[in-house]
Amino acid sequence: MYLVNSRKFSSMAFKNLSSRFFFITIFCSTVFASASLLSSEDIPEGDGLFPSAFPFQFPFHGSNNIDPKIAEDSVDYATGGQWALLQRSIGVSAMHMQVMFNNKVVIFDRTDFGPSNLTLPRGMCRHNDKVMKVDCTAHSVLYDVATNTYRPLTVQTDVWCSSGAVNADGTLVQTGGYDAGDNKIRLFTPCNDDKCDWVELPQILTVERWYASDQILPDGRVIIVGGRRQFSYEFFPKSPVGNSPSNNVVYFPFLKETTDPQEENNLYPFLHLLPDGNLFVFANQRSIVLDYVHNTIIKEFPQIPSEKRTYPSTGSSLMLPLKLSNDGHNGDPSSPAVEVLICGGAKGGSYLKASKKGVFTSASSTCGRLPVTDSNPQWVMEQMPQHRVMPDMLLLPTGNVIILNGASKGSAGWECADQPVLNPLLYSPNEPDLKKRFALLNPTTIPRMYHSAATLLPDGRILVGGSNPHMNYSFTGVKYPTDLSLEAFSPPYKAPQYDNLRPTILSVDVGPIQNIVSYSQEFSITFKMGLFQPSDIIHKEYMVAMVAPSFTTHSFAMNQRLLLLNIVDIQWVQHPLFARRVTVYAPSTKNIAPPGYYMLFLVHQGIPGPAAWIKIK
Repeated sequence: MYLVNSRKFSSMAFKNLSSRFFFITIFCSTVFASASLLSSEDIPEGDGLFPSAFPFQFPFHGSNNIDPKIAEDSVDYATGGQWALLQRSIGVSAMHMQVMFNNKVVIFDRTDFGPSNLTLPRGMCRHNDKVMKVDCTAHSVLYDVATNTYRPLTVQTDVWCSSGAVNADGTLVQTGGYDAGDNKIRLFTPCNDDKCDWVELPQILTVERWYASDQILPDGRVIIVGGRRQFSYEFFPKSPVGNSPSNNVVYFPFLKETTDPQEENNLYPFLHLLPDGNLFVFANQRSIVLDYVHNTIIKEFPQIPSEKRTYPSTGSSLMLPLKLSNDGHNGDPSSPAVEVLICGGAKGGSYLKASKKGVFTSASSTCGRLPVTDSNPQWVMEQMPQHRVMPDMLLLPTGNVIILNGASKGSAGWECADQPVLNPLLYSPNEPDLKKRFALLNPTTIPRMYHSAATLLPDGRILVGGSNPHMNYSFTGVKYPTDLSLEAFSPPYKAPQYDNLRPTILSVDVGPIQNIVSYSQEFSITFKMGLFQPSDIIHKEYMVAMVAPSFTTHSFAMNQRLLLLNIVDIQWVQHPLFARRVTVYAPSTKNIAPPGYYMLFLVHQGIPGPAAWIKIK
């Protein structure tokens, strides 16, 4: 069951609650406490590699500059969500974000602005920067979700406007950047102590890549597509697989064809791995299916109407949830129906008008949906209640979409946007009434303009940070100052009145190796809720979602995908009391779910609980 809009949360949830006996409510609230009241003995510990649904607590360096102040709500939390300021400053602006499988987030900014506001530990310094001969400040941090703390990391070369993907082992592969960093490959491997840091490989990319996009592939490689004045793609690692070109750069004329004179409008192309193993590529207003093994365009789709959609006319794109079942699309369980959603953007010429003349043109107010697997796919356009350029668009565990950050006028680029959009939008793709698909949520108080980012956390919140629309860190004397803070947005489903409906995962029962699942494997999730509900063992009241953690920068969450697993059984279990077990099938192929780590969310009546991490291999 999908959540169709924020107001349906209330009517559905409270209808359910009102049908319960009073004595059951009292009994369960005192004896069978919700997850927030569990003792440490009640929390599954995991094995040190796979955090349970409750993150481990690790001591961290960094500031305790924590402000729990909540932004003023314009409407009720249960219908509009809630903002919280987590850190006034982490010392760097959050241009890039990646959630790791140990519930920590790698955050980094460019290195060539001069010193940041965070000092590296133990006298560590960089000596290869053109701006400063010696730089002893951090340009990357590791943020701990559980403790709301962070520690500095050391990145050696400039990662400005770079790209990334997490490989099958859970290591962030980070590629490209600017100047001395434009052909670099960097790795960050999670650890359970404070010792892990960036590692820069001696191996380099074949060509310089600035404003490129990355996608993890079914065979475990990463494909790196495009970049400024680079009409090509390449792979990491470069070892050949089958007939795939690998040791050299592969010319990709589609990117040259989609380049606008002076403005480009085809940087950070949108990439989505399709269930047949091919790659959906969108740039400017055009989209294709690329067979990257044979360097062949299999299909080209109609042009999306209206505005340009990729950098600097920056919109956002995602692949809507893939619903996995026994029959699949056209009777094939390995080929679920695919639909791509693209929202926001800017008219051609917006960047030049803003950067050369200071004239800010209204951004796009449209979204386009393309049913990629239809026999005759056509764009279906919808109208947002806001104009938006530089939006971040993320899949929620419920299958809905949240759109946040950005501006209503201008384009991406230094000083090229105006009128920040402070209200997130909740988009319900399965709502039949088009007028109800968009719901306006509570606003933040912090403009998130150029070089901001957002990502989904394992607890269901959205981590939001960054905004640096100037050539340097400008904190005063400008209309939109550089912002070093971190916020969290809690969607309506996080409201406390839904805690009794919220499932808590106790264990993921997959076999002898904890939390590792094989393709097509049947496995079970044991869980409980705060309120005893004897009548809710109904398949349609539950969803199980596997969510790939995305690398987010410049309004595009690379590698983002959400898989709705096929539920085959729900039953009661004897221990612990009132626990339930849901049985599902894992995805059937690597094309549907590339090997690696996923957040596993259980959703009950539109209310998700905190995720458990699983690894598919």
